[in-house]
Amino acid sequence: MPSLSQIQNLSQQQILAPQLQQSLLILQAPVLELRNLIQQEIQTNPTLEEESLEPTLEDRKREHDEFQEEFERLAKLDEEWRDYMAQSTSYSSRTPEEEERRQFFFDSLVREETLQQHLLEQIGSNDIPEGDRKVAELLVGNIDERGFLQGSLDDIALTSGLGLEEVERMLEIIQTFHPVGVGARDLRDCLLIQLKRLGKEGSLEWRIVDRFLDDLGKRRFPEMARRLSTTPENVQRAANFIATLDPNPGQIFTSDPNNYVLPDVTVELSGGEWLISLNGDQIPHLRISNTYKDLMSQENSTSDVKDYIRDKIRSGKFLIKSIHQRQQTISNIATEIIARQRAFLGAGPSALRPMTMVQVADAVGVHETTVSRAISGKYMATPHGVFEMKYFFTPGYKTADGESLSNTSVKGEIAELVRSEDHRNPLSDKEIVDTLSSRGIPIARRTVAKYRAELNILPSNMRKLY
Repeated sequence: MPSLSQIQNLSQQQILAPQLQQSLLILQAPVLELRNLIQQEIQTNPTLEEESLEPTLEDRKREHDEFQEEFERLAKLDEEWRDYMAQSTSYSSRTPEEEERRQFFFDSLVREETLQQHLLEQIGSNDIPEGDRKVAELLVGNIDERGFLQGSLDDIALTSGLGLEEVERMLEIIQTFHPVGVGARDLRDCLLIQLKRLGKEGSLEWRIVDRFLDDLGKRRFPEMARRLSTTPENVQRAANFIATLDPNPGQIFTSDPNNYVLPDVTVELSGGEWLISLNGDQIPHLRISNTYKDLMSQENSTSDVKDYIRDKIRSGKFLIKSIHQRQQTISNIATEIIARQRAFLGAGPSALRPMTMVQVADAVGVHETTVSRAISGKYMATPHGVFEMKYFFTPGYKTADGESLSNTSVKGEIAELVRSEDHRNPLSDKEIVDTLSSRGIPIARRTVAKYRAELNILPSNMRKLY
C-alpha cells in the first residue's frame, strides 16, 4: 500500500487588492474608455450620481448677451441679402427644369456597395445561362475584399457539382469584370490580367511579371536585363509602369474606418506661455447621493442596509478619488513634458529632445511604471498635430558640441540625406554614417540600418535608378 505524505511549499505571490486594480485601470484608460468605465460604475453603485453642472446667473447673462449680439448680426445680414435680391434682375425661383436637375442630383447619390454586390450586378447584366449563373455566384462568394479568389477551383467544382473546365470558363468571364484584376488567384495573375486588358500581352512588362516577379520585388534590374536581353534602363521603365497597376483591385470598395483620436491633453500658447488643459468634458463629474446619506442616518434602517450603503459609499468615494488622482497625474506629467520639449513646440518634430520616463518620473515624484501607465493610449494635441504621449519619450545622442539630439531628429536627418541624394549613386549606410559623423552626430552603421528600415527606406542597391 503506497504511503501518503504531505509536503509544504513556501512561495511569494503579489496579489493586487481590487481597489488598487481599479485605480490602475482608471489611470491607464484613455478618456473615452474611462467614460464607459464610469458609466458602468454608476449603474452598479446606486450611491453614485452625476453632478448636474447648472450654469450660474453670470454664465446665463453672458450667454444671453452673446446670443443677442449674434442674432442682431444675422438679422442685419438677412436684411442686406433681401435688399440685394430685390434689386437683382437675374433672381427668380427654380424653374421646372432646374427642379428636375436638382432632383436628379439627389437621386444620383448612391449608397455604398460591397465588391460582391458590384460583381453580382455585373453577373445579372451579362447574358449568362441560369446554370452558369449559379457557378458565377459561387465564385463571387469565394472572392475576398482584395479581389482575389480564395480556395482552389477543384474544391469549387466539387461543391457546385460541375466540371473543372466549366468553372474555369466562368472564372475567365468574371476576370473581365470591373474592377480590372478581380478574380485573380495571386498577385502575378492579378497583374497579368491588368496588362492583358491594357493590350500589353507579351510586352517587356508582361515578361517581367510572368517570369521575374520575385526579382522585381528585390529590384534586381541588371540581372533581369541580362536574362531578358535588354538594358537596365528599359527594365526600370517597365518596373515603373508595373508600379502603376493595382495589386489589390477590390479595395476600392472597402471603406477606410474613420479612426478619430480624442486628445486627453491640449497644449496652447497663451500670453507667451505654453499652457496645458485636460479634456474633462467627456468624464462625468460624480458625487455621493444625498438620498443614501440620509438613509444611513435613519434609525429604522437595519444594520444590513447600513452595511450595504456604507460599502457602496466607500467604493464610490474611492472611485472619485482615483479619477481626481488620474487627472492630476496626467496633468503633472504633461506639464513636465512641455517644460522639457519647448523646442518641439516652437520648431516641430525635428527639434524633439531626448527624454526618458525615469527623468519625468523623478521630476513628478512618481514611479517610472506610473508614468508608463499614465501615458498609455493617451494623446496630446499640439500646434504641430496630435501625438501619442509616448512619442515624446525617446532616447538620444550627444553631438560633438555637447548638444542632446533625439533619435527622432536623427531619423529626420537620415530621411533628408536620402531625399537629397543622387538617385543614380545612392548613399550607402556607411556613407550616411560618415556624413552624420561629420555633422557631429556619432552613430553606428547598424543603427542607421535599423532607422532606415523603420523609415521604410530601401537599401542603397534597391534605391538606385538606371
